[in-house]
Amino acid sequence: MSDSIVSVNEFDFDPNAPSKAAFYSAILPGLGQAYNKKYWKIPIVYAALGTGIYAYKWNNDNYNRYRDAYKLSINGKPHEFDENSDQFLSDEGLKRAQTQYKEDRDLSLLVTVGLYALQVVEASVNAHLMQMNKGNKLSFNPKFVVDPITNNVGGGLAISFTY
Repeated sequence: MSDSIVSVNEFDFDPNAPSKAAFYSAILPGLGQAYNKKYWKIPIVYAALGTGIYAYKWNNDNYNRYRDAYKLSINGKPHEFDENSDQFLSDEGLKRAQTQYKEDRDLSLLVTVGLYALQVVEASVNAHLMQMNKGNKLSFNPKFVVDPITNNVGGGLAISFTY
């Protein structure tokens, strides 16, 4: 047994495991989940972060597109949304589209950063929960009860703790 592993009532736990999992996840998203041996969560982490990054890039590209068209329009130069195109937009329409894409870009960045932080927290919490005593004293079971008066079946959950 190493120095960092503590034994309590025949139950070993590593007090550094949650901080290691959080650190690994902060360095490389999904690495904390791999440290916790929850490999099935890694594609979810990358799908969430990839979706956020894709949304940011898509909104940023459209923001730049409408911004450039607006700049060209106020200078009297032709652009992709002028009156000669199928997608005509006035200066006010270009300005509104640019503002909306900028707001969406900023929101997608905020959501992506939130998802990044969430996967770090998830790895740490999972490492904490893996160290819980999983004895048979605490059980959580669904329970179905038949009402003797109406003869209807009702469902519920039963939590039991034995000493």
